[in-house]
Amino acid sequence: MQTISEAAAYTLRFINQTHRSVFLTGKAGTGKTTLLREIIQTTHKNTVVVAPTGIAALNAGGVTIHSMFQLPFGGFIPDNSSPQFSESTKFETKATLRRHFKMSGLKKSVIRNMELLIIDEVSMLRADLLDAMDYMMQTVRKKSTAFGGVQVLYIGDLLQLPPVIRDEEWRTLKTYYKGKFFFHSHVVQQHPPLYIELSKIFRQTDDTFISVLNNLRNNQISQQDIQTLNQYVKPDFDLKGNKGYITLTTHNNKADSMNAQALEDLEGKLVVYEPEITGDFPDKIFPVEQRLQLKLGAQIMFVKNDLSFDKHYFNGKMGVIKSLSSKEILVHFPEENKTIEVEKYEWQNIRYKVDETTKEIEEEVLGTFVHYPIKLAWAITVHKSQGLTFDKAALDVSQVFLPGQAYVALSRLRSLEGLILLSPLRMNGISNDQDVMDYSLNKASDSFLENALHFETKNFIHNYLINTFDWSDLAQEWRNHKFSYNEKSEISEKSKHAVWAKKQTEVIEKLLDPSKKFISQLNKLFGQETVDLNHVSERIQAAFSYFLKPMDDLVFEILWKLEEVKRIKKVKAFYDELIVLEELQTKAVLRLMKAKLLIETVVAGETISKEKLTSSDVKNYISRKTEAIQNQFKELNITLIEDDRDVERYTAKKSKTAVPKKSTVQETYELWVEKKSIEDIATIRVLTKQTIYSHFVKLIQTKAVSISEVLPEDKMQDLAIAFAGYKEESLNTMMEKYGHKFSWEEARMYKASLN
Repeated sequence: MQTISEAAAYTLRFINQTHRSVFLTGKAGTGKTTLLREIIQTTHKNTVVVAPTGIAALNAGGVTIHSMFQLPFGGFIPDNSSPQFSESTKFETKATLRRHFKMSGLKKSVIRNMELLIIDEVSMLRADLLDAMDYMMQTVRKKSTAFGGVQVLYIGDLLQLPPVIRDEEWRTLKTYYKGKFFFHSHVVQQHPPLYIELSKIFRQTDDTFISVLNNLRNNQISQQDIQTLNQYVKPDFDLKGNKGYITLTTHNNKADSMNAQALEDLEGKLVVYEPEITGDFPDKIFPVEQRLQLKLGAQIMFVKNDLSFDKHYFNGKMGVIKSLSSKEILVHFPEENKTIEVEKYEWQNIRYKVDETTKEIEEEVLGTFVHYPIKLAWAITVHKSQGLTFDKAALDVSQVFLPGQAYVALSRLRSLEGLILLSPLRMNGISNDQDVMDYSLNKASDSFLENALHFETKNFIHNYLINTFDWSDLAQEWRNHKFSYNEKSEISEKSKHAVWAKKQTEVIEKLLDPSKKFISQLNKLFGQETVDLNHVSERIQAAFSYFLKPMDDLVFEILWKLEEVKRIKKVKAFYDELIVLEELQTKAVLRLMKAKLLIETVVAGETISKEKLTSSDVKNYISRKTEAIQNQFKELNITLIEDDRDVERYTAKKSKTAVPKKSTVQETYELWVEKKSIEDIATIRVLTKQTIYSHFVKLIQTKAVSISEVLPEDKMQDLAIAFAGYKEESLNTMMEKYGHKFSWEEARMYKASLN
């Protein structure tokens, strides 16, 4: 990661050691995406990432707002009225959302377990949509605080893409909202996030250029700035003669027709490439064109960063097609006089779910889209250039149609040296939205951040600890469960377990009084001006020793009861009630274990992070308990579910375990070490065999896997003959000659073994 700035360090600490919501902003090129990845990797909180559009969600590694919160498309009126509909507009209210929208148990479970919600590309988020999200979260979590008590991190640059609200919608919404941006929402007006701005620019280093961009951004552009930029005006600049320039234009059809025409003008054969799509990957979120059409000499750009150690390319890097065949694309970078083979990139369509054993939110891959991460690059719209970096660009911004578009277009460039303006820049149409400019005055100063961090951290630790020992809701769930037996007839299967339920409820009720006394002790300790953390730590250790055994025994009791009930027919509803209790009871015990780790981390003066709040006891808590129960069942000669297929089961088929955030090649390697075949790995990973073979090319290159483990001896002999004295960059000629003896994938793996 780039050297982390002070603002980035503050953001990480506010996320990990406070409950305060944060708005993280920064100009183009300040590292917002890098910081987002860092937060996702290091936070100890159950995190969900959402974005307003499918493509933005895909790029952030999350899901769309509408799918996560089961929200309909259309406006939201933040009250309980019955809205008036017209043919062209549709509005929901709290009343209609409550009535019509059924949310799956999986989504409810994710929302109930969520601790941190990250909203990326927040510039596009409408005020009414944010209020609808807030309402849905409060409803599902049964808590009437903002977002049902979840911390929110908003990320985006408000001077980039604004929200889209049609005029006829705005005629209704303006009676409820002062403006359309996320900060105009009722929830943000009542609970403003901390405003942190990343200011160190990693993209540009030219001071004159940075100054012009800042002035353009802040509606303070001067005649001097206009003159500086207009030195680069070349209306008759020959784009064909000057290779490596991309034209930034304001309209889609103009960019598309420029690319199509330039491709047609090239001589040579057109080669078309299609993606490998596995599982569920809807076409509306395809990250690149489905049909990639190329010719030799085509100007292309990469749309992703190179994830490999070599870092050959970045998002927006331009190159020229040097060699093409059905299975191989070579791209040449003229500036560096370097040629590389383009590797395919894997995009994942995910959903969130809750792990049954750790109660942590994790990702499940629904489908993958594997394609070359390149597109034609003679032209692109300003809108689609967001997030890209160009060395050379020609700007066609004479018809700027949105505030801030000139800023977005210019800020894509690394320096003024690579700038060509196809027409002079005029002052009209360049100003930014005044509401955004006013909101930016809320930026927190360093001294404010320092004081707020100190105060909010103390609050976070205090609340974390008292919530850990507040079991009133849990006890109420046990009581509800105990009373539910009275409604059943004496002869029902469930009624046989009434004595057990009464006994467990008494256990939790006996803990309520001492836990309340302990909470008031904690309140006194944190109420002092200077909190003695060592003393707090001693009290937590003592409370942990006192409460862990009875709480832990309750988990054991429920798990035992679940194993018992699995074997009884026609008690599905009873089984489901026990599952809810198990989730709540297990969460309470895991929270107790984490509270002990939290106070130990704080006393040691270390940063609170995912690593610090986990241990093998936490990770393996449920699996160890389940194993112990199953061993006891065996001793008692009770059939285990796994041993007897006739036993009634209520457990849903477990979906594939979610993949931890490792590199895609590493995940394949770990499955290979487990002696899985290439076919098995492809099935488990929801990828094609060709993609898995591309991982093996890298594994062979890094000597993690030997070529002889993958290929049989006779294939190796054929390949050795073909490669003897072969010097060409492309494998195309070789494959034309020997393609009947081995595949492209086998040739690539063999080539990797020679390097």
